[in-house]
Amino acid sequence: MARQHIRVDLRSKVPAYLQIVEQIRALAAGGGLEPGDQLPTIRQMAEAAHISFTTVARAYRVLDEAGVISTQHGRGTYAVARPRKARSLALDLLVRDVLEAAARIGCGPQDLQAALSRAVGRPMGTDPRRRRRRQAPPGGDRDGHLSQGRKSPIPAPGSKR
Repeated sequence: MARQHIRVDLRSKVPAYLQIVEQIRALAAGGGLEPGDQLPTIRQMAEAAHISFTTVARAYRVLDEAGVISTQHGRGTYAVARPRKARSLALDLLVRDVLEAAARIGCGPQDLQAALSRAVGRPMGTDPRRRRRRQAPPGGDRDGHLSQGRKSPIPAPGSKR
């Protein structure tokens, strides 16, 4: 954990203690924090993040109650969550964030479920908002207009061919 830095954005609408909770859960889920790894003390983390130690203590308490870490008085704080469990917790947090974002734009859980179903059904990296450009027809442009100097294969009404 010594190489991992927890960043707290004091301008964010997300409370500082929740930012810490989410980052530590993400570290555990991503393998950056293995079971048995020691976390910084509450005061060390508070100094590094330039926040109150009570904020860090609250985050550690939430993580302890969730089973992600274990705080042993006088010995330190250690990661205890298995990576699979931590990954599941991180996914739950991600889904919660997406639900909140969807609610902010006026979408409900059913809308989100439909969007997720559509996204799962298409290959990764495809974006439905990007339309394919139509191929230009022979002798014309993409909008169906004929190039100058070329005659239409379809006679105009009233013309003799």
